[in-house]
Formats: sequence, C-alpha cells, structure tokens
Amino acid sequence: MFKGLRAWWHRFREARRYHGTGRVCPVCEQPSKRFREFGDPPRDEAQCVHCGALEHHRLLWLYLERKTELFSVSPERMLHVAPETCLEPKLKSRLGDAYLTADLMNPQAMVRMDVSDIPYDEESFDVVYCSHVLEHVQDDRRAMRELNRVLKKDGWAILLVQITAEETYEDPSIVEPEARREAFGQEDHCRRYGPDYVNRLREAGFNVETLTVADLVDEAEAQTLGLTSAAGEIYFCTKAEIDETAAREFRLVFP
Repeated sequence: MFKGLRAWWHRFREARRYHGTGRVCPVCEQPSKRFREFGDPPRDEAQCVHCGALEHHRLLWLYLERKTELFSVSPERMLHVAPETCLEPKLKSRLGDAYLTADLMNPQAMVRMDVSDIPYDEESFDVVYCSHVLEHVQDDRRAMRELNRVLKKDGWAILLVQITAEETYEDPSIVEPEARREAFGQEDHCRRYGPDYVNRLREAGFNVETLTVADLVDEAEAQTLGLTSAAGEIYFCTKAEIDETAAREFRLVFP
C-alpha cells in the first residue's frame, strides 16, 4: 500500500513540476514546462516527460516530417533496427504492414537480427533507419555494408551515431565492461566515433548528406522543441553508383 502511495506521489509531483507550456515534443506533440534531465552526467532539457523522446529522437522526427516523403508516400518496406519505444508505435501506426522492426536482443522486435549479418536479399528495403546501434557493433564496417546491401538503389537510410571524439577511436582488445566505459563512455560500446564516421559510411558504398539542427529550425524553435547540441546530426544516406566488378572484388576481400 505505502509503495503504491509513494509511486502515486512521485508521479503527482512530477506532473506538477513539468505541467505547463514553453516546450513541445515534435514526436508526441505534447506540451510541457520543460524537458526532463537525462543521461550520465545528466543533460538539461533532454527527455520528453510524456513519450520519453530524447534530443536525437526529436530531431529525427522533425527531419522525417519536414524533409522526407515517408508519411505522404509510404514505402513498400521500411527496416527499423533497434526500435525505440518513443518512435515505434507512431511509425507502425503510420506505415502499417510496410514497417518491420529488428533487433538482436529485444524480444519485442518483429525479427531477431544481427545487423552484421542481415537475413534479407539485396535491395529489400526502401527505407532503413538505424540509430545509436553501430557504437555497439564489433565489426561496424561489415554492418554498414550489410545496411547498404539491403537498401534499394532508389532508397534512403538514416544511420545515426553519437559523435564523442575528434577522431574515431576503437581498440578490440578492450572487452571488460568497466574498461569499455572508461574508454568508450559506455559498458557495451566498442568505440567512440568522430566526424570521420562519414568516411566509413562512404567506404561502405553510401552517399552521405549531413544536416544539423540549424538546417531545420531557427534558435527560437530549437529551444521550444528541445533541440540542443546533444541532438547531434542527421546522416542521410543513399546508395552510391559503383562499378559492379569492383564491388564483387571488394566483397571477396572483405566478405
């Protein structure tokens, strides 16, 4: 009984603390006085109190609505790797049977899938969305090539990572959780990405367009939507035109 009362009191106090206007989450479209702190160390104005969307989720959703035709011209198939709880229901409701979720560990995903070994044919998907996953993958270059392989020639992908270094740093010999936390910022990360992340995507066969918060909104709207520097950047990827003979030779060397 007392545990239930404490939980109710906590929810009541939080509701009062954030109730109001001044901020709007573009994902759930709900207003609040401000966004909740989140992260380690905690970031101000980070998490929507209604749907849980973080800065990069809000930027992504804004980009999808303003810069793509995802919701006006629905794709035949969209692959969402490691689906976020704040985005999955909305994408599913809008895209219906065209929407497929996949994850290696999450049993709620529609398909159990290793992003380094995707069990689908070449050019299976019109749209691929993969966010904050590649930091966790031992062979991220192979995963990028797999994502490129299953993307249709006229499709597009958004492949997001955290940029936390001046240059990408990785060391496969670091395997202990605490050592990884110290080196990479999180126990299950395999590297810290730098701005040269774009080069890895290009090596995997993508053309890459990079967009920031400033490319979408002005400072006033960015504040209202909680789009701080922690939102990162959008990496919009399309398949580069490649020589098929060279590609086959490349796959022989780097299977």
